[in-house]
Amino acid sequence: MAEKNKQQAPQEDLNEMMKVRREKMEAFCARGVAPFGHRYDVTDYAAPLKEKFACLEGEDEGEEVQIAGRIMAIRGHGKASFCTLNDRTGDIQIYFKLDVVGEEKYKEEFKRLDIGDIIGVRGIVFKTKRGEVTVRVADFTLLAKSLRPLPEKFHGLKDVDIRYRQRYLDLIMNQDVRDTFCKRTKVIQAVRAYLDSRDYLEVETPVLSTIAGGAAARPFTTHHNALDIDLYLRIATELNLKRLVIGGLDRVYELGRVFRNEGMDVRHNPEFTTIEFYQAYADFRDMMDITEGIVADAAKRVLGSTTILYQGVSIDLGKVRRITMNDAVKEATGKDFMACDSVEEARKLADGIGVPYEPRHGIGGILNQAFEEKVEETLVQPTFITGHPTEISPLAKRNPDDPRITDRFELFIYGRELANGFTELNDPIDQEGRFLDQLKQREAGDDEAHVMDRDYVTAMEYGLPPTGGVGIGIDRLVMLLTDAASIRDVLLFPTMKPAKEQ
Repeated sequence: MAEKNKQQAPQEDLNEMMKVRREKMEAFCARGVAPFGHRYDVTDYAAPLKEKFACLEGEDEGEEVQIAGRIMAIRGHGKASFCTLNDRTGDIQIYFKLDVVGEEKYKEEFKRLDIGDIIGVRGIVFKTKRGEVTVRVADFTLLAKSLRPLPEKFHGLKDVDIRYRQRYLDLIMNQDVRDTFCKRTKVIQAVRAYLDSRDYLEVETPVLSTIAGGAAARPFTTHHNALDIDLYLRIATELNLKRLVIGGLDRVYELGRVFRNEGMDVRHNPEFTTIEFYQAYADFRDMMDITEGIVADAAKRVLGSTTILYQGVSIDLGKVRRITMNDAVKEATGKDFMACDSVEEARKLADGIGVPYEPRHGIGGILNQAFEEKVEETLVQPTFITGHPTEISPLAKRNPDDPRITDRFELFIYGRELANGFTELNDPIDQEGRFLDQLKQREAGDDEAHVMDRDYVTAMEYGLPPTGGVGIGIDRLVMLLTDAASIRDVLLFPTMKPAKEQ
């Protein structure tokens, strides 16, 4: 019985603390003070104030300011107290003194403030004897009473499950988390700015579709009641964007969410953000140049350099190697799969180096398996892999010199795919044939193979100009530029299994 009471004690303590906070809230109400206030005229913020008045010396004082934020610490007692106030720019110290604030307000209101409360403060900036820029409070206003205690500040919020489920609490307690998501926004702004400056038009395409096309992935399914039809959440924006190129919008991009009903790990979330962009009259070489430029420019804008440190490894985003898939496999294993005259010969090579494959795989499919098994994770420094087999690239244009491969590339950094692009297939007859090949693969058991999109083939029959296209994983780019080990660390609200009821 004693052990049971010991296990329940934390919840009992929490309930008691919440009870005390509600009593304080009621005391504010009894004094005519609204515990959940209204507009407050904020004139200044913590970080700029600390920078502006760092030069104060001795008894010099700065100007009167009005700031607002959350109380993160309270120190002192009696007739004077220091608090730490946190706003969107960081922390600043504030100083409450009984004879400045007024005895009644100090005793009846300040003494009922708790860590976590949000207040507005008016006061004069000065520097303490220890050299800390501080605001001497002349008056303060309660803006929101915190009815739940924050996690203990000394240890911080480290429980990963709580951090992801209650991101608001994570943001309150961990300034570095806020910094990560500020950088995420800057990365997205940088990508947009790069394409906007090159006359790309940002567009929006449907999230719901009758066909899940544009990528090899399992879709999420939903139902439209009014039309009584099943719809799919998009797994890519590709086919609709190329429809727009056919329609005469020569340079288009879309930045948005896509959805894939697949596994979850440190690199995958069921919904994630991509940017896809397409340029008429360009090819995969042009798109490699643009992709390289986007990544380097984002790094410079966000971090000030193209040389970054990711998970302890120095990576130079300004230097990107280009090599074909077959040559990369040959470098790693000594095996030349594209020299094989038959599938049987390719299978023997794969068996010799321990690469698994399936009966449906042709030479190209086996080469891709060898790349994924023996090469992919070794590509730490930025590398463009080109020359993808036609067998695994149903939307890419065949190489004019070797129809077994396509004019396609993937960008790998730290062993992870960051971007995928190619010279778009613009032959509607070839495209229809490849869709049919994909249907055969689906019938053979590949539930990620492409489906037939008849309308897209029809659109192509009106003429798709030679076009280059690219898709970049925004979440993975943000991971790279914020040194985040998991995709969940760069998603404000990652997908989580529902928590069990207490």
